[in-house]
Amino acid sequence: MARKMSPEHPAIAALRQSGANKVKVACSDIDGILRGKYLHKDKFFGAAEPYPKGGFGFCDVVFGWDSSDQCYDNTQVTGWQHGFPDALARIDLATARRVPWDDQVPFFLGDFVNADGSPYAVCPRQTLKRVLQRAEKLGLLPMAGMEFEWFNFAETPQSWADKRGVGPTCLTPGMFGYSLLRMADNQPFFNALMDEMLAFGVPIEGLHTETGPGVYEVAITFSEALEAADRAILFKTGAKEIGKRFGIMPSFMAKWNQALPGCSGHIHQSLSDGQKNVFHDAKRPNAMSTVFESYLAGQVACLMEFAPMFWPTVNSYKRLVDGFWAPVKPTWGLDNRTASFRVIAGSPKSTRLETRCPGADVNPYLAMAAVIAAGLHGVERGLKLTTPPITGTNQGAEDTPRAPRSLIRSTQNFKLSTIARDWFGDTFVDHFAATREWEHRQWQDAVTDWELKRYLEII
Repeated sequence: MARKMSPEHPAIAALRQSGANKVKVACSDIDGILRGKYLHKDKFFGAAEPYPKGGFGFCDVVFGWDSSDQCYDNTQVTGWQHGFPDALARIDLATARRVPWDDQVPFFLGDFVNADGSPYAVCPRQTLKRVLQRAEKLGLLPMAGMEFEWFNFAETPQSWADKRGVGPTCLTPGMFGYSLLRMADNQPFFNALMDEMLAFGVPIEGLHTETGPGVYEVAITFSEALEAADRAILFKTGAKEIGKRFGIMPSFMAKWNQALPGCSGHIHQSLSDGQKNVFHDAKRPNAMSTVFESYLAGQVACLMEFAPMFWPTVNSYKRLVDGFWAPVKPTWGLDNRTASFRVIAGSPKSTRLETRCPGADVNPYLAMAAVIAAGLHGVERGLKLTTPPITGTNQGAEDTPRAPRSLIRSTQNFKLSTIARDWFGDTFVDHFAATREWEHRQWQDAVTDWELKRYLEII
């Protein structure tokens, strides 16, 4: 009797019928930058086969170099000592979409696995998936949505290179948040973000100007957490690609100018049991369930230990300035935008937590993994919410220690965290910490414009 063939995955069937000759694929590196390539359709079909046949080789240097393609000299998982062999990238067929601004080319995200099919320990998307698998064992489904603030500049990569990294031209002048007038200054770009992102499978809930010259803010529609992180990283890359068409260079740098506000990467979260939002309990104070309180308590407890996953660059800490919008302490409040953790106690559907401390420079997979792991740590341990909500700006938190002001300090705390090692694994913690130590060392070795202006003539 002939063996019955299993039905082909809908994404593969659709691709065969489309007539496309190539496919674009991408995976996240450690800094949240999408690294990818085009594959011929025949190569893609082979790569998309189920384990153990599928997958394609992707040089593991994507986890062995920094955002400027400088190779680390202090990592163990990958490095010169291993010769940078191929790692095995697996395509996630559930991420199928087409790129509207690239002639509708089919696009897929992937992540990395070992030869035996187990998760590659330092892959950011796999790190989030491990956290979500632990949530599933608790009977919980994390839901999330990300917001980004970012500056837009009237620059191209070439014009910016010609300026040697000094004096970018902001897209619009002045501090004008929620401005219809400023939206009208660049309507084609604004509309392209709304319309083409939707066609790209990254639906936008809201888009507006924010305070600062050329600053926009986006709220990406709520979804299951892995999808939310996929949407977030695709938005950051997509905004840059769309911007090129209009001579606009978006930047998600946390703080590009000392005198201007920084750029945030807020993360909204709730937990579902598959049918309802378990954060909501109308019978309890502030409609916060005991699960919600424990989840929040976990985030308050873990913020400082997970800090490099929220603030991953040297520049991240320039945003953490007292008196600006970025929260600098592990505080919570009821609908209080000056707290690190804003409790939005609304309807059974809308009750959620907004974690406001991350910057726009996060790797969405790692930031999402960190907030959910911290919250679920509180749920697993049944932590009690012992700190009261703040009122105003840090009123009631005068004795609460503030966040570290440097990447190296927060990385040292991260390396020592038993909670981080429990949730993310020793291999990831050691590798990510090493990459942050490298990042700090590049900053230490750099001679900056500030130093030249301060010392060259006078000293």
